[in-house]
Amino acid sequence: MVQLTPIGHIQNDFKEKFGIPRQSLLTRDLISRIVMEPDFRSPDAFRGIESFDYLWLLWIFSENIRSGFHATVRPPKLNGNTRMGVFATRSPFRPNPIGLSCVKLVRLDQDNDCGPVLYVAGADLMDGTPIVDIKPYLPYTDSHEEAKAGFTDNHYPSLLNIVEDCALPEGMTELQKKALYEALAQDPRPGYQHDPERIYGFAYGQWNVRFKVGADGLHIVEVEG
Repeated sequence: MVQLTPIGHIQNDFKEKFGIPRQSLLTRDLISRIVMEPDFRSPDAFRGIESFDYLWLLWIFSENIRSGFHATVRPPKLNGNTRMGVFATRSPFRPNPIGLSCVKLVRLDQDNDCGPVLYVAGADLMDGTPIVDIKPYLPYTDSHEEAKAGFTDNHYPSLLNIVEDCALPEGMTELQKKALYEALAQDPRPGYQHDPERIYGFAYGQWNVRFKVGADGLHIVEVEG
């Protein structure tokens, strides 16, 4: 049996599954760090990586592992009402819990304690997610502008208007605020929940963010921590 060995872990402000962007590069102001495991900290392993703009990350759905094979899932884009084949979706519930994300390479740093550290933008991964491989994105083979998008063709995300009913904490940086707004604008709620009075929440950095969605947009009700 093949065993996957994590080569590193991602670090960012999304501390739990709820609230994470549903696809990569939708939250381009979200900056994540990839810290390598000790066995993979050789600078030689990263030689030439800075000449690429984008990278593919292969990673483990460490918080979505379930036993048994389920042939169909309910995609959020179809409001959770329609079943599709698991291989026709990007559901996290898969026969093998492997994820694939395209991210923008911001920079490569040499850290005295952690060795080479990659800074990437637009990751749709939770803090602590194990990374099992990193590969360069090649536009001449990885980009296909004419490609059909299946059942998602008519379900492009429409961004919500963000209404601040409370002040954001002074300790939150401008970049953290931008990333939070981007994530909230994509409507983190499950596709089948539309109660305008229901308050949702998730951990973001050192804060707990609570919000609700009404006819005029998404209201940030409280940010504490």
